[in-house]
Amino acid sequence: MVQYAVTLKDGDWTVFSDGKAIEHGLSRSAAIELAKDMAFNAEERGEAVELLIQGYYGDLSRKLTGGSED
Repeated sequence: MVQYAVTLKDGDWTVFSDGKAIEHGLSRSAAIELAKDMAFNAEERGEAVELLIQGYYGDLSRKLTGGSED
């Protein structure tokens, strides 16, 4: 399973992949778009994906998708 997350870190919206920051200094909408694009690409490769997105008030939304069972 691959995990992507969008969180507010040090005043900037940051995109994480498997716990490692990969892009920071983005607007929230740009960070969400990047994370969703990466999640889509992972799903296309047949990987299971967990997508976490932090809201403006600290709440988290979570989406899980299953990978193929080859």
